Amino acid sequence: MVGYQAYQKNEVTTSTPLGLVLLSYEALYKTLGRAKHAIDGGDLAAEADHTSRAMEAIIELSSSLNMEEGGDIARDLAELYGYMLRRLSEGLCSCSTSSVDEVMLLVLTLREAWQAISSEMVEHKETKVAPIPKPMQVAMGYGVCA
Repeated sequence: MVGYQAYQKNEVTTSTPLGLVLLSYEALYKTLGRAKHAIDGGDLAAEADHTSRAMEAIIELSSSLNMEEGGDIARDLAELYGYMLRRLSEGLCSCSTSSVDEVMLLVLTLREAWQAISSEMVEHKETKVAPIPKPMQVAMGYGVCA
């Protein structure tokens, strides 16, 4: 397990801001999958643990938004993250996966959108054309103050 943890740490420390966003969505999606599995198995303690971890990840994504420079994109993402948090809270201990399923779909959709942006950036990098406008860069973390 030590080797895998070292690999994960290296992946995080060498990622671009966009790469970190993609990693965050992947981890969030996996955590939601674990919550769903716990719900299906009737394990309320594991459901609560995994759901709270997912909520922490959403809060982290939300807190990384630069609301001053991110414009409408950052505000829209913040609203969506808030909605996701509400849905997960509402679904806790309900013995239903509907809330988790809905949030998983949203996470998958967001991750696919950011992946498309990443692919576009790689294509444009070869032609040295600015790939995306500044508000998108800010929303994905390029303008985030540490």
